[in-house]
Amino acid sequence: MQIRVINPNTTASMTKKIGEAAQHIAAPGTRVVATNPRSGPASIESHFDEAISAVGVLEEVRAGELEQADAYIIACFGDPGLLAARELTRAPVIGIAEAAFHMATLISTRFSIVTTLGRTGIIAEHLLQSYGFAHHCRRVRAAEIPVLDLEDKGNAALDRIIEECLRARDQDNIGAIVLGCGGMADLREQISREVGLPIVEGVTAAMKLAESLVSLGLGTSKHGDLAFPRPKAFSGQFEHLSQLGR
Repeated sequence: MQIRVINPNTTASMTKKIGEAAQHIAAPGTRVVATNPRSGPASIESHFDEAISAVGVLEEVRAGELEQADAYIIACFGDPGLLAARELTRAPVIGIAEAAFHMATLISTRFSIVTTLGRTGIIAEHLLQSYGFAHHCRRVRAAEIPVLDLEDKGNAALDRIIEECLRARDQDNIGAIVLGCGGMADLREQISREVGLPIVEGVTAAMKLAESLVSLGLGTSKHGDLAFPRPKAFSGQFEHLSQLGR
C-alpha cells in the first residue's frame, strides 16, 4: 500500500517530520511518500494561504496518480483543496482535520481543539460546522504561535501548546484534545503524557483511516459532484490542465 502524504506548504523540514510521523504509525507493508508543492506559501495561516496552496495540492495528487498511489492525505488542518482533490482520483483523499474530528468522537463525547493562531482557529470552527462536528467541540483554543515556530528545535512552542492543552483539560469539561496543525504531527505522544488525556493528531489519524479505506476496497465515488472534472480549455499557467477531465 502506498499513501501519498501531501504537506500543502513548501517547508521541506515540516514535510519530512510529517512523513516520519505517518510512517511511524503505518502498518507493516504501508509505504509513505511525503511531498510538498514546489510553489506556494512557506506556512498556511489564512484563507489566502489556503487558496494558493490548494493548487499545489492538486498538482501533487496528479503526480500521485502517475505513481498509482493508493490513498492521499492532505496534511494541513484547513484541509485545503480537499473536495477538488477528491475529484481527481478514485483513491481515498483524507484531510487531517476531518480525520481528527471523526477519531475524537469515537473516543469521547466532547473535545477541544488546540491550534496555532486565533485566526486559524476561526477556520477550524468553519470546518466543524461544515463537517457536522460543531456540537462535539467545546472550544477552539490558540497557543498564539506562528506555524513555523513548530520547526524550532527549542521547547518554547511545545511549552505553549502543552499549557493550552492543560487549560483545555481543566476548563472545558472534555474527554479528548485535537491538535489543530499538521506541524504538530510529532508531538502527540509527548503532549499526551504531559496532559493525561487522549490526544488526537490529524496526520496519524488520517493514516489509519486511509489504510482502512484501502483495505476495505473503498475509494472516492465518481457518481455525483466528485466525478472527474469535465474536460475544458484552460489558459495561461493552467493550460496544461485542459485535458484533465476523463
